[in-house]
Amino acid sequence: MRRSATDDKAIVFGSESEMPISAISLATTLFNKTGSWKNIEPFYSDKMPPCNNMCPSGEDIVIQLSLIKQGRFKEAVDLLKSENPLPAICGRVCPHFCEQECNRESLGKSIAIRAIERFLGDYALEKGWRPRKQNKSGKKVAVVGSGPGGLSCAHFLARYGHRVTVFEALSKPGGMMRVGIPSYRLPRDVLDAEIGQIESSGVRIECGARLGESLSWKDLSKFDAVCLATGFHRSRALGIPGEDLDAVLSGVDLLRKLNAGKRVKLGKRVGIIGGGNTAVDVARSVLRLGKSPIVLYRRTRREMPAIVEEIDDAIEEGVEFHFLVSPIRVIARAGKVSRVECLRMRLGPPDESGRRRPIPIKGSEFKVKVDNLVAAIGEVADTSFMPESIKKNGKVIVDKYGSTPVKPVFACGDVATGEGTVTHAIGSGKFAAVAIDRFLRGSKKGIRPGTIRLSGRQYSDYVTRFEDLNIDYLEEIERPSQPKIPLSERRKGFKEVNQGLDSSTVIKEADRCFSCGTCDYCENCLIYCPDLAVRWKRGKKALWFSYDYCKGCGICSTECPRDAIEMREVSKADSRGQ
Repeated sequence: MRRSATDDKAIVFGSESEMPISAISLATTLFNKTGSWKNIEPFYSDKMPPCNNMCPSGEDIVIQLSLIKQGRFKEAVDLLKSENPLPAICGRVCPHFCEQECNRESLGKSIAIRAIERFLGDYALEKGWRPRKQNKSGKKVAVVGSGPGGLSCAHFLARYGHRVTVFEALSKPGGMMRVGIPSYRLPRDVLDAEIGQIESSGVRIECGARLGESLSWKDLSKFDAVCLATGFHRSRALGIPGEDLDAVLSGVDLLRKLNAGKRVKLGKRVGIIGGGNTAVDVARSVLRLGKSPIVLYRRTRREMPAIVEEIDDAIEEGVEFHFLVSPIRVIARAGKVSRVECLRMRLGPPDESGRRRPIPIKGSEFKVKVDNLVAAIGEVADTSFMPESIKKNGKVIVDKYGSTPVKPVFACGDVATGEGTVTHAIGSGKFAAVAIDRFLRGSKKGIRPGTIRLSGRQYSDYVTRFEDLNIDYLEEIERPSQPKIPLSERRKGFKEVNQGLDSSTVIKEADRCFSCGTCDYCENCLIYCPDLAVRWKRGKKALWFSYDYCKGCGICSTECPRDAIEMREVSKADSRGQ
């Protein structure tokens, strides 16, 4: 034997008697670079988790959950706040589109992402989180409207170093979050605290400034850019005889009065027309005033656009629902509403919304006894104070990043997108802020969608689905329930219903996450690799492939639970002898 066992070259035996009786390595095999044999090789592919893909605010949910698993709450808050400045609010009122697509649904129900977001938002408020100070750009931006879209836009513009003034028509900031969402869903101290965090970044908010009245377009011309974020504040009309009676109310107007603490004269039986969150909010609010709400909806419960949990709570609290019915006229007696006449419906083919279209059934008229009727069939924007050049069909004309045909005017939130949710408005505000910053800095480059995610992790074209996961390594674990105040207490007042999850439950819940499409360093690839070609990067928490020795067998990709490893073809010329 002419080589030592530490040499990285082949051992040469002098005679047959020196050879081992079995085929074992007596020295290193590093000289034998088997990577040259392969025609395919693995690579780590950071794919899009379905929750991230569905989040209109652009949150990196999987990485947030990974940090929470490790108890790194502050870092999770920093990451969350880098995309969404209002997590304590979203964690209470967001429709959680992320949970609807969560791959966990097939093994123990979806992750309680909204409840975790609420925990992080409350944690940030409790710990006094403050945004980092930014270098000043010297540019001034006006944001008209302090709803979620306007506040989000203002937050990110301040983050870019611009001087931001928000003009709000109402006496307090918050827009529809303040006047359109009841306090049993969104306590006002939480709303005020998160707005306060945005103000702490240098954003100035002026209330009582209504565009077209105390605030003029000439006033706005003093700014380098303007973003319109005036929201949806007007209810759609029912379009039926009798809706002009005094006892027929607008859902938005009724909530605005109730949330302002004003007394509203209502009869015992209150009919509510609609199936969205406004209808359910009205129903649960009047129930707390000792009234008997009756929700009339033209489709079935399955088609209701309201948040599922809110419908569940409403039914549990005693709200009465009538499905597949549509009002055709309001009946009055002695000048007062006494009944609403309805027509029964059946569901036909899907319409443009994707839901099945309600079709009237001839001769199915019937009457429902009510003392008041509330129209809650959707909201629209008030664009009467806007120039014709920037509006069309009741909304502001914008491209996908909020730029209007008239520079330097931009728009975001419901008045621009018409989406109608807090989280969509937050994402829209962020998009507009990026576009405004590019405009103010004179950037000629277009905006790539990936740059909208500000935390650094970019979007991927491929979304990991349940069938892409290796469920042999994934177990079914049930989702925890969120504690609520007793039912009897709910009906008596407007105290917050959901009480949130504690830190230990949040960590356990985050641990249920599959980390879809994202390596979480489970080491399956390292353990199963027959060539020891998967290794830890020195000094970093990251794995890498040694292509010198990887033969491209694909075991690592097969055994990856998360769909984080892909195989790709390599030519002999490209294999680099690896």
